[in-house]
Amino acid sequence: MMAPRPMRADARRNYERLLATAREAFREHGPDAPLDDIARRAGVGAGTLYRHFPNREALIEAVYRDDIERLSAGAHQLLAEHEPGKALELWMRDRLAFILQKRGVAHTLKAAMDRDSETFAYCRSLMNDAAAEILRRAQEAGAVRTDLKPRDLLMLGHGVCVAAEDDEELGDRLLTVMLDGLKPQPA
Repeated sequence: MMAPRPMRADARRNYERLLATAREAFREHGPDAPLDDIARRAGVGAGTLYRHFPNREALIEAVYRDDIERLSAGAHQLLAEHEPGKALELWMRDRLAFILQKRGVAHTLKAAMDRDSETFAYCRSLMNDAAAEILRRAQEAGAVRTDLKPRDLLMLGHGVCVAAEDDEELGDRLLTVMLDGLKPQPA
């Protein structure tokens, strides 16, 4: 498979504007937001939208993929800027904020995608890799328990997000308790 050609600067701007507008439209109206309205709000024609995203599923997958790429990259950025234990805490807080801010949009977009799609597998891999790296570094630094696995970290964070629904204060409190539980226990 050949790598896609790089986009011209104007095409890249249109693509990014369409993603941002679609993200907002999906937040407001769910995955059935009118595509023509998304194009109009992004300041492009329908033809431009369909050149980048041949159908609704392609647009949904692109928005979801972009969100997960940003969240995954955030783990690596935090590791570059903070000690590993603090990076893990900040990344978990970023995940909570991301999910609470989306208020179910990410879940709705994820549900609208084919679980066997390349995008879904790619996003799962990105999150698993980010969790593995940030956890490994925190464990090596002695900041978290050594019996914790990357999948555990993701599931614990997900559980806090589900329990908090759209209550930021509750989410912060539950996440603080969870993070305290990840610290190494005295022998």
